[in-house]
Amino acid sequence: MGLDKDKMLQYCNEFSKNTLMETLQIEYIDAGEGFLVAKMPVNASVHQPMGLLHGGASVALAESVGSAASHFFIDPKEQEVRGIEISANHLKSIRVGVVYGTARIIHKGRSLHLWEIKITDEEGNLISLCKLTNMVLTKTPQQ
Repeated sequence: MGLDKDKMLQYCNEFSKNTLMETLQIEYIDAGEGFLVAKMPVNASVHQPMGLLHGGASVALAESVGSAASHFFIDPKEQEVRGIEISANHLKSIRVGVVYGTARIIHKGRSLHLWEIKITDEEGNLISLCKLTNMVLTKTPQQ
């Protein structure tokens, strides 16, 4: 990992300001070799009409943590990350509390990163299992 844990978490939380991640109150809370963890509160702001965590909010958490985790393996001055495919299996519902998204690297290539993201509740129950493919691009000068 190019940056230490505290610096990486600070970086992830800073670049989330004024974005969907801030709107959903996603906070990056742990990092290590090949993994990143974020948490998101479950309340009415992320519910679907039946009062349960919306699958789209789960996918937003998964893509946020998986995309941020790819920054472990790139030079952010020279490269950028784009999520190109995500899939999710929603296995259990939750009405209130906190969910945690843990992204773990499956494949780290030069141009593609494949992540498994497990979304769990506070007791460790699996809520959703997601897979994210990120493409690594060379930054082009702004025109």
